[in-house]
Amino acid sequence: CSSLAIGTTTGYRLFSLSSVEQLDQVHESNEIPDVYIVERLFSSSLVVVVSHAKPQQMNVYHFKKGTEICNYSYSSNVLSIRLNRQRLVVCLEESIYIHNIKDMKLLKTIVDTPPNTTGLCALSINHANSYLAYPGSATSGEIALYDGNTLKTACTIPAHDGPLAALAFNCTGSKLASASEKGTVIRVFSIPGGQKLYEFRRGMKRYVNISSLVFSMDSQFLCASSNTETVHIFKLEHLTDSRPEEPPTWSGYMGKMFQAATNYLPAQVSGMMNQDRAFATVRLNISGQRNICALSTIQKLPRLLVTTSDGHLYIYNLDPQDGGECVLIKKHSLLGSGKMEENKENDLQPPLPQSYAATVARQSTVPSTSTMPGYSEDGGALRGEVIPEHEFATGPVCLDDENEFPPVSI
Repeated sequence: CSSLAIGTTTGYRLFSLSSVEQLDQVHESNEIPDVYIVERLFSSSLVVVVSHAKPQQMNVYHFKKGTEICNYSYSSNVLSIRLNRQRLVVCLEESIYIHNIKDMKLLKTIVDTPPNTTGLCALSINHANSYLAYPGSATSGEIALYDGNTLKTACTIPAHDGPLAALAFNCTGSKLASASEKGTVIRVFSIPGGQKLYEFRRGMKRYVNISSLVFSMDSQFLCASSNTETVHIFKLEHLTDSRPEEPPTWSGYMGKMFQAATNYLPAQVSGMMNQDRAFATVRLNISGQRNICALSTIQKLPRLLVTTSDGHLYIYNLDPQDGGECVLIKKHSLLGSGKMEENKENDLQPPLPQSYAATVARQSTVPSTSTMPGYSEDGGALRGEVIPEHEFATGPVCLDDENEFPPVSI
C-alpha cells in the first residue's frame, strides 16, 4: 500500500503514498485513452493496462523506459487483473488465465468458470503462497480456491448463502475475507484449509454493495467499504485476547468455557457467538460512489486511505488501540495537472529516504540476485538454458533492479 494507480479517460497515473501532506505523481501516460484497469507490480516498473478501446487486450509496460514488454489478446473482455512476483492472473467472465510473470508465458487456463460478470477474484501478494480465489458458483457464495504455484485446485469454501461480492487475502496468503451481495456479514477463513475464523456483522438494516475489502499489512484489521457513506474497520482478535489482565472471575471462567465450546458446536451456532461490531468507522461526505480502501502505515502511523471514483484520495488517522471514529487529516485531488514536468528527472533516481521501500531497506538486507524472485537487468540465464524456478528468466521482461521490490515477510 505504498503506491496508487488510477485509470482515466486520457490514460493512467501512478502516485507514491509516502507522505500525508504531499501526493507525489510518479508517472503519467496519455498514450492509451480510457484506461479502466491499471495494475502495478508493487513498487517496480511493471504496469499492466487495459483500455476500453481494446477491452480484450492486456498490455504490459516498463513505464520508466516507456517500452511495451508484451501484449496478449483474449476471447472476451478483460474484467480484472491480479499479480504478484510469481503469477499474473487475467479474469474474463467465464475463464481465468494464469501467466508466469517472469516470462509472461501462459501456464494455465481455467475454463468454464461460473459466470463472473464483475471479474471478482483475489490473488495472494505472497508469491510463495500464490493462492487464487474466485466465485465457485453464480447463485451461491461458494469460493473456489486455486493454488497458483502448483496449478491445482486447493478446495472449495461454502462461505455465504448468496452470490459473492468481495474477496481479499491478507498479505501472507494465510487468511481470506469474503462478503456476499447482501453485504451484511463478512467472514474470514483460514487458507488453505478453509476453516471459518471470524464473522463480522456490518449491519442488518439495509443490504449494501461492498466494493472494497482489505486487510492491514499486519493482519490485525480488516476494512470494508460499500456504496454507502460508512466505512467499517474490524479488529481480528479473540474475546480472551482483549482482556489479558482480567482477574479470574466466574463470568470470565464461563466466557472461556463458551469460547472453548464453539469448537464443538455446529458452524451456524458457533458463528453467531463470534459475530462482532466494527472496531472503527469512517463517515464519508459522499454516498453512492465506488471507492477503494487501504490500511497502510504512512510516516510511522496507521492510516486509512479511501480513493473515490470522482478522483479524490482521503487520508484518515486510525487509532489502533481504541478505534472509534477515524479523523480526516488530508484530502488530495488525483485529477489535477500534477507536477510531472518537474518530476520527470527524478523518475530514474533512487527512492527518497521517506519512501516505504527506502525506509524498510535500511532495516534489512536485500537478498542476493540469485535467490530473490523478480527482475534484474543482468539476471537470467544463457540462451537455451533451462532456467530453474528460483532464478531469473531472460527475455523481454526486465525491470530496473532488485531494489524496486520491498522485502517480503513470511
